[in-house]
Amino acid sequence: MLVREPIMTDPIPVFEREIDARGLSCPLPILRTKKALAELQSGQVLKVVATDAGAPRDFEAFARQTGHELLRTDTAEREWTFYLKHR
Repeated sequence: MLVREPIMTDPIPVFEREIDARGLSCPLPILRTKKALAELQSGQVLKVVATDAGAPRDFEAFARQTGHELLRTDTAEREWTFYLKHR
């Protein structure tokens, strides 16, 4: 699944839960994401903020392997924000 870069006018998705994974190294951001998604219902959105340099690659692979939809990825100075929609 390819994720297109958001256009600045794209609205930020409404999310039901947020995880702060800043300062955590692989695999902890993905493990916490997996646990949080298990607590959400189908169609709900999770926001994850991470600083691990491998996070963009890891979250794309996670979405592809699990079937959850990676709605958007934002970057700002070594910090990534991911919005995942529960399958």
